[in-house]
Amino acid sequence: VLIPVLGDQYGNELERGQLKLVFDLDNGVFSIFYHEHRFPVDASEYPRILGYQIDKLEQKLGASNEDFLELQSISTAFGHLPGRSGLSPEQSAERNREKEVQKRRLAALASKSEEIREFLIANVEAFNGKPGDPRSFDLLHELIKAQAYRLAQWRVAADDINYRRFFDINDLAALRMENDAVFDATHRLILELVAEGKVDGLRIDHPDGLYDPAKYLHELYNKLATGVEGPQKHAYLIVEKILTGNEHLRRDWPVDGTTGYEFANAVNGLFVDQNSVKKMERIYRAFTGNSMDLADLVYQCKKLILKVSLASELNVLANLLGHIALSNRHTCDFTLNSLRSALAEIIASFPVYRTYVNSNEVSDEDRSYVERALSAARRRSDTADLSVFDFIRHVLLVQVNGADSETSQRAVVRFAMKFQQVTAAVMAKGLEDTAFYRYNRLVSLNEVGGNPGKFGISVEEFHRANQQRGDDWPHSTLATSTHDSKRSEDVRARINVLSEIPSVWRRNVGRWRDWNRGKKATVDDEIAPSRNDEYLLYQTLVGTWPGENSRDEEWATYTDRIEQYMLKSAREAKEYTRWANADSQYERALSAFVHSTLDRSEPNPFLEDFAGFHRRINRIGALNSLSQCLLKLTCPGVPDIYQGNELFEFALVDPDNRRPVDYHRRSQLLHKLRNENPSGTKIDFETPDPDPTNPSLKLYITWKTLQVRNTEKPLFEAGSYLALAVTGQKAEHVVAFAREHQGRTAIIAVPRLCATFLGEDFESVGDEKLWENTRIEIPNSCAACFHNAFSGECTPVEAHERRSLPVAKMLLAFPVALMLSDS
Repeated sequence: VLIPVLGDQYGNELERGQLKLVFDLDNGVFSIFYHEHRFPVDASEYPRILGYQIDKLEQKLGASNEDFLELQSISTAFGHLPGRSGLSPEQSAERNREKEVQKRRLAALASKSEEIREFLIANVEAFNGKPGDPRSFDLLHELIKAQAYRLAQWRVAADDINYRRFFDINDLAALRMENDAVFDATHRLILELVAEGKVDGLRIDHPDGLYDPAKYLHELYNKLATGVEGPQKHAYLIVEKILTGNEHLRRDWPVDGTTGYEFANAVNGLFVDQNSVKKMERIYRAFTGNSMDLADLVYQCKKLILKVSLASELNVLANLLGHIALSNRHTCDFTLNSLRSALAEIIASFPVYRTYVNSNEVSDEDRSYVERALSAARRRSDTADLSVFDFIRHVLLVQVNGADSETSQRAVVRFAMKFQQVTAAVMAKGLEDTAFYRYNRLVSLNEVGGNPGKFGISVEEFHRANQQRGDDWPHSTLATSTHDSKRSEDVRARINVLSEIPSVWRRNVGRWRDWNRGKKATVDDEIAPSRNDEYLLYQTLVGTWPGENSRDEEWATYTDRIEQYMLKSAREAKEYTRWANADSQYERALSAFVHSTLDRSEPNPFLEDFAGFHRRINRIGALNSLSQCLLKLTCPGVPDIYQGNELFEFALVDPDNRRPVDYHRRSQLLHKLRNENPSGTKIDFETPDPDPTNPSLKLYITWKTLQVRNTEKPLFEAGSYLALAVTGQKAEHVVAFAREHQGRTAIIAVPRLCATFLGEDFESVGDEKLWENTRIEIPNSCAACFHNAFSGECTPVEAHERRSLPVAKMLLAFPVALMLSDS
């Protein structure tokens, strides 16, 4: 097993004395240490150490000495242990039992005999060598070579890693869940907790990394079902599955739904003005000089990942495919290089994270994805013999020949299944962790499970997605922020406002560029940081700005957070610096630019100008946040609230979004809301239409809506979803729908794209003049009056051409509306 933990090449670290043999006198154990890392020495190799210079010990103690004979006996016993490989369970148990017995004997002997103890210490010192004398390390080198692992420099992992990892993190070795013994061992505790009622449900992260996700989920479902008593058939089970484009969650998976990335991106897209896509594209290109198409960028990033981070995974696939090719006279001439090159093109062109082939049967959906990838790879390939793609097509679609041996057929299926694990990892690293940090047109769209090329969604698309979820996966999670979010929901809500004011954004960002030009440096004859990184910085400030009234220590903390985020973003982008090969000059220039841009120790026109620009952004962004909060709590599905987001939370990607949460403050605010609202009907804010940036508003919406969900469980757990038509001049600025169940109705209405119709001075969203004749049509079966769960006011249904509710009255006292029909 390759252990790539060394900071320098193995030989250099060895001869510097960084690798040390250590003897634990108390336990009779030899280990090899590298800084904090401890590596065990194979017990069957102990005789190398125990027998070194044994003749000198014999001369000193005598051949018949009791302690000397005991040492020889122990050494012989270690040497006769069963070998490491090819062991039956019984032999393995015997080896483990016997080696522990001999270690205890060695510890007892070392404790008893000072001569033996000094002999062992002297041998350890001899094995550890002396820096400056390379030959003195030969003993330790031979001992290390005899182990079941190979110590190597960390850079070796990219090409030579010989075990599956969590993406490219060497310390996280994969467990083979397709092995029944491994499954049982790793799930024993969690299944016990479920059976005892201590755990109600499970979130399965990264199922696409599994060899056979469907088999795993069915196995888990069956084990969960047998451990749950009562009317519930199984524990709540959701999967972190990223759905791409028109991809749907597999219907044969026995789960309750996903962790909610698709909802997060859909609800976020509601607050992006689709009409400004061309303007925002021109602004981005003009500012950065970047004209690359997103699809080409993703392809290039995936090729980079295959070359740098996951090259060893590609090598494994190529070797497996090479063995298959050699087994047939028609394909044996395909070289390993041609197979590897073709595989790289196919993986980089794959349109989704993975397919789910697990036998000779291939679904139409999977077949379509494979064909699309092969078609794109053919076009991009410069190989002389394109027939290699025909061969790979047959293998990926497991089109085995009936005349092929059973061994050959198994090899084809095994390759197709391992191929799927690699496409998922490459997509995640290439798209989420590289392209998302390079393509900065509107970074609120660069979210896990999102598509930055899709500039917002329409209200109709949003309704269709909700209806489909309600029909197919009514218990799927509705998320807006998670531990993996690139930006918290409230950061995205602010940045989305830029799509509504492209002309204002263009003027401001151009002025800021001119003011801050002198704060840049020159690195390798290029200006640093890049214009693309600078464009990202301004959007990041839009999303996270704490306000110009922050205290000095708060401002210093904020500046450090932005600096760390920008450094991480630059490394993830892998253009000017990266985690594996950091460019210290570029990173210093980037850090200096951030600090000088945010320096308020002396007059800084940028900060004053930005603060003025942001006041409007902040208010509109807050409205966006309140709207998406209510939508998450009322759409079909199970709302999920990520820690800290009960209030406005302006966090960036981890580790920024994993900072300690001030729960005490949240508890205090909730206690205050409860005390001011003893009747449970309404809260008396300072004004009839409260300031949307009030930190209590989001908490108030969450608290009141969860109360409604608790008292109206059938309505939200089993109620139908009905998209409501909105008419009038501001119809495009409202999202409205109803939840209905057995004569009970809830109507939800929220504003969207408010910057386009609220003035520069931010007129109140509750101003009746703004909404003019905008109305929400409601079904004829609904009650005659609805009361607002937030304001407590009752709004009667008006009968014009159709029964309707006026938006102006629904939003008069509160920025969003949750209306319940009178019984």
